[in-house]
Amino acid sequence: QVQLVESGGGLVQPGGSLRLSCAASGNIFSIYAMGWYRQAPGKQRELVARITSGGSTNYADSVKGRFTISRDSAKNTVYLQMNSLKPADTAVYYCNADRGSYYSLSWGQGTQVTVSS
Repeated sequence: QVQLVESGGGLVQPGGSLRLSCAASGNIFSIYAMGWYRQAPGKQRELVARITSGGSTNYADSVKGRFTISRDSAKNTVYLQMNSLKPADTAVYYCNADRGSYYSLSWGQGTQVTVSS
């Protein structure tokens, strides 16, 4: 099994920045990719960004140019740097690990990000 622990959410003003972290433990060798998803009230959970074990990344169109996903393999940790935040980015952000083809292995507990003045 894979366990994921997230940190770094909070309240930020529009235009501000936050960095989310997600540390993986357990059967980490089964992980092909890790990603960040978000779910706003009344909306479906959506992919924000994903990074594979080979370093390939993909982003939702709504965050391209503002968010950056990265990883520290030595720490089994993935980061999401979020810049130029907008109120529309307000959501619960979830870390995810998959074994390929978006087949989910585990979800984190979620961390709230609120963008408001």
